Amino acid sequence: MAQRTIRVRRVYDEPDGQDGTRVLVDRVWPRGVRKDDLDMDEWLKDVAPSAELRKWFGHDPGKFTEFRRRYRAELDHADAREALDRLRSIAAAGPLTLLTATRDVDHSQAAVLAELLREAS
Repeated sequence: MAQRTIRVRRVYDEPDGQDGTRVLVDRVWPRGVRKDDLDMDEWLKDVAPSAELRKWFGHDPGKFTEFRRRYRAELDHADAREALDRLRSIAAAGPLTLLTATRDVDHSQAAVLAELLREAS
């Protein structure tokens, strides 16, 4: 089976022709971005980490390993699982770009999601 094309990009980056389907995976709308200005195909809030986990993590790279473990556990809950299944079906259909407002995309929920989706391919 061919490797799925799954990218992680910031919402503030200009779209490019390689993006495919663009899905926002943050629970809250990105600051400073008007809804009609963001070039995206879908917003899957339910796949984002809980507010409690997000606050605990605080985008601290030193907590990322534990964040990844806790977040993967959260993705087993019904609403999150349904949203994750939606991402899987989008990824199976073609290139997928996960959008986040996070500055450090390598230590973000979008990176964990990309990792999960690539494991499924």
